[in-house]
Amino acid sequence: MAPPLIQLKDISLTFGGTPLLSGVELSVSAEERVCLIGRNGSGKSTLLKIAAGLVEADQGSRFVQPGATIRYLPQEPDFAGFASTLAYVEAGLGPGDDHYQARYLVEQLGLRGDEDPAHLSGGEVRRAALARVLAPSPDILLLDEPTNHLDLTTIEWLESELNGRRGALVIISHDRRFLSNLSRTTAWLDRGQIRQIDRGFASFESWRDEVLAEEEREQHKLDRKIVNEEHWLRYGVSGRRKRNVKRLGNLLALRQQRRDYRGAAGNPNLAAAESDKSGRLVIEAKNISRTYGERTIVDGFTIRIQRGDRVGIVGPNGAGKTTLIEMLTGANPPDSGSIRFGANIEMATLDQHRESLDPKSTLAEALTGGRGDHVMVGGKPKHVVGYMKDFLFSEEQRRTPLEALSGGERGRLMLARALAKPSNLLVLDEPTNDLDLETLDVLEEMLGDYEGTVIVISHDRDFLDRVVTSVIVPEGNGRWIEYAGGYTDMLAQRGADLKREPAKTAPAEKKAAEKEISVAAPSPAPKRRLSFNEKHALEKLPKTIAKLQGEIEKHRLTLDDPDLYARDRKKFDQASAAMTKAQQELHVAEDKWLELEVLREEIEQA
Repeated sequence: MAPPLIQLKDISLTFGGTPLLSGVELSVSAEERVCLIGRNGSGKSTLLKIAAGLVEADQGSRFVQPGATIRYLPQEPDFAGFASTLAYVEAGLGPGDDHYQARYLVEQLGLRGDEDPAHLSGGEVRRAALARVLAPSPDILLLDEPTNHLDLTTIEWLESELNGRRGALVIISHDRRFLSNLSRTTAWLDRGQIRQIDRGFASFESWRDEVLAEEEREQHKLDRKIVNEEHWLRYGVSGRRKRNVKRLGNLLALRQQRRDYRGAAGNPNLAAAESDKSGRLVIEAKNISRTYGERTIVDGFTIRIQRGDRVGIVGPNGAGKTTLIEMLTGANPPDSGSIRFGANIEMATLDQHRESLDPKSTLAEALTGGRGDHVMVGGKPKHVVGYMKDFLFSEEQRRTPLEALSGGERGRLMLARALAKPSNLLVLDEPTNDLDLETLDVLEEMLGDYEGTVIVISHDRDFLDRVVTSVIVPEGNGRWIEYAGGYTDMLAQRGADLKREPAKTAPAEKKAAEKEISVAAPSPAPKRRLSFNEKHALEKLPKTIAKLQGEIEKHRLTLDDPDLYARDRKKFDQASAAMTKAQQELHVAEDKWLELEVLREEIEQA
């Protein structure tokens, strides 16, 4: 086995009462690719800082092969004292390193080099920091969340760049596809200690589940052993005092072992507060456009989003994803075209800009709005501590200022705020940022069970493949196209990654093709028109749908009375039957209206 480039032995570190790291061992050899996995707050970033020599452990040793070069990518780079991004990148070079490589990587990552660090976006900060650590081609790269704030184009470029390098890698990331494509070894930091397997991240989840299941079996055996020893102590033969004293000592040791056991952290209890169902049609956009100055962001985009759809929006940073979602949700009307919303839409949004929260306010104030001790969840009050525990916050964190929360904790906080509002349309802008793998799994399950409609902007390819039913992609010059399926399905249909420009037909070939079509095309059939009855139904059905929804709500309020069944059985039965009938009629009316709307649109586009 090759000697390690870097080795950590018996690393221990305590913040407050519970040890964060306890006897941690980590060894990385030349060309090894390690993914460091663990829950939010488990100490991954701290361990990486210890490996980089930036934090000193309470005990243990750190060894680095003499002459080996290390570069560390922090989550929050410090640009203080640098006049430009290029100056920041070049400061990371060592003696004898090629300055051309710094300029080359700056350009490859979409920067000019003369940007003022004080005015960089989150994505630009991350790209400059990556250029700084990549330029020297170090022997060991320690990367803490390298894909945060990056678009899919840059993530795929970074994967290719790292795959082509011979240096060792240690990566912390929430991006499962990124980890699966790059890692060959998995180090799992769990409850202060590391378990390691010589397999990449693709094998991690099944291995983790096996380890936790075995732990549960061992704890069950321990519990049974304690019960048996206690039974013997109470009812067993007491003839030999020395033997009894020894068994009592064993029992006390078993009890202490049970008390010292730190069970695996539970998963968050994510559940969206759902309102009444929306109409079958949720959003219909026709030929919407938006320009800024001379640049066209969206040009003639048309889409119909129906109840239950899960729509993903992807594309490079600056392509206009947020602009498109603001137009579709009515937050920012288009310059031209029309947006129509279905009936009974209640929307909840998750904004990616978490810095909009007051960093000095406490966790409880952020959840309650600074009013009392209760959170309104689905229109009903719930004590803030109970709601905090649903999202894996402890009671002690109630008065913690937001500036002290980790990135993953801020992500869970934003989810808690968004999911408390009753909705049948969830609009999520980068919901996976900083979330650990277990929280991601629960978020995906929650979205799968959510009966409403979801629109999501994300750069997480695995998340998109698991959640969405269609993907909207920019094709250049303001053109956006919707593809059926997830991210992988979209790539298969396009036949290229997101950097591909739409195919251009040569003028001569275009004229020949148009001539061939005009010769071969048969005479057009007479244009179909809506009949009088169909037009009349289109005008009347929305009013009918609204009326039926009002009746259903009235009956629901009647049936919400918990004493009605015992007090007036006849009234209860009548209300139940009337509500069932109205729901059936509503379903028929919505189906008919949708059928006529599709027909009308097809006629107009013919």
